[in-house]
Amino acid sequence: MDRVQDMNIYSLLKKTRIFACRSKYFVILKMRTLISSGSTYENSIGYSRAVVQGDWVFVSGTTGYNYESMTISDDIRKQTEQCFKNIEEALTKANSSLKDVVRVRYILPDAKQFEEIWPITRQFLGDIKPAATMISAGLADDKMKIEIEVTAFKSNP
Repeated sequence: MDRVQDMNIYSLLKKTRIFACRSKYFVILKMRTLISSGSTYENSIGYSRAVVQGDWVFVSGTTGYNYESMTISDDIRKQTEQCFKNIEEALTKANSSLKDVVRVRYILPDAKQFEEIWPITRQFLGDIKPAATMISAGLADDKMKIEIEVTAFKSNP
């Protein structure tokens, strides 16, 4: 850590937040940024589509809803494509992209449908090959056939 003695502390604090202070040294993190998709669920439940902390981007579980029309397809493949479009939009707002994804979690009520979406997951993440987990669990709405959550680390912040 560098000693923060001759810096203009006021301008530093405008851009960052002091996380911890020990004697004459400061540990500083970039400001936390909250990103919304405009989904009514975010306000109703009280969460953000994504949270940016430093170079990390944490994207909440994202379903196949089209947030402009608040509609969802009955087809799991179309839902998966829409999930990735929604995730891409959140990552773009965070000055990141799918290329920065280091971890993905797929949540499906019916695990037997997972193989059906592999061509789509390869289309969006095949070159990146992040760490991945598939979980079979119920989702908030019976119309939802998949939810995808990603974590990204900005490679070019």
